Amino acid sequence: TWSVPWADIHAAFDWVRRLDGVPQDPVHHAEGDVGTHTRMAVAALAGQARWRRLPAAERVRLFGAVLLHDVAKAECTRVGDDGRITAPGHSRRGDLTARRVLWELDAPVAWREHVAALIRHHQVPFWAMERPDLERIALRVGLLARNSDLAVLATADLLGRRCADTTAVADQIAMFEEYCAELGVADRPWRFASDHARFGYFRVEGRDPRYAPFDDTLATVTVMSGLPGAGKDTWIGAHAPDQPVVSLDALRGSLRVAPGADQRPVAAAAFDLAVGHLRARRSFVWNATNVSRQQRQRCIDLAARYHARVEIVAVEAPPAVLRRRNRARRSPVPDAVIDRLTRRWETPDHTEAHAVRWVDAR
Repeated sequence: TWSVPWADIHAAFDWVRRLDGVPQDPVHHAEGDVGTHTRMAVAALAGQARWRRLPAAERVRLFGAVLLHDVAKAECTRVGDDGRITAPGHSRRGDLTARRVLWELDAPVAWREHVAALIRHHQVPFWAMERPDLERIALRVGLLARNSDLAVLATADLLGRRCADTTAVADQIAMFEEYCAELGVADRPWRFASDHARFGYFRVEGRDPRYAPFDDTLATVTVMSGLPGAGKDTWIGAHAPDQPVVSLDALRGSLRVAPGADQRPVAAAAFDLAVGHLRARRSFVWNATNVSRQQRQRCIDLAARYHARVEIVAVEAPPAVLRRRNRARRSPVPDAVIDRLTRRWETPDHTEAHAVRWVDAR
């Protein structure tokens, strides 16, 4: 019947229940709180013929994205002194929250990251024609998820609300889809000339995605990424036993810096070691948690400056396995630190490096 069992969904997930009573701007959301909007959005999705025609696995994945698209509004919503209601940053925060939720549910990595990418960009089709960086966003979504899915999500989001400007927004979504189709990234990723071309495109503003630069890399930096206890050391021992390793854990020990203390001396020492390898054109492994894009960017920027190829290895394990391994370490990372890291965990993607490998180390 394509009906949504909302009562069952509401009972099953506390992150759904937390959306009840969260206020919204009545101009764009006259339907009421975030919980009401979410219920209406998933019902609107189930009513779309194009969603019903998708293969079952793709329907489930897209349903998950719509169900989670506003999951971070519970923590991002603000009511100003003038009574104005906003939810700044809820798309980016939703990406992080959805990743944690789906990781705890043991969703497959590629499936989870497809959903997270849609949530991070779910507002883009509403304002697409006003974005000067639309090409880059469309190419990024095409690599991580699917722009046609993004349009379906945005349509469900729009139909799941009561507001005055639905026609104008629907036109924006239609133009976004047409733009992606003309660019050739509606249902498939852009074909870059090489890994090096893709790496350069997402680093250099204004670069033509058709440009095929000369590959001038001189060495390879393998950047590890993963929560404490995920299994990064084990992977290095098995796959890069003969390479030099810049290890932040080892430096913490030699410098006697606790995991919860100021990490700047550790980072400075790591950069000094890395520069030495790069100047010698020597491949090496950079072993740190690197769970946020910002953390990884420091390593990647340094490697790119010395014309190194960047490969990221993202190692994961389920929450219970990860915490058990961490407790067995000689110097366990405090649970509070792991919790803080999971709240800002961004899985590496193909816009960051020449190559990205996801490793299930359960």
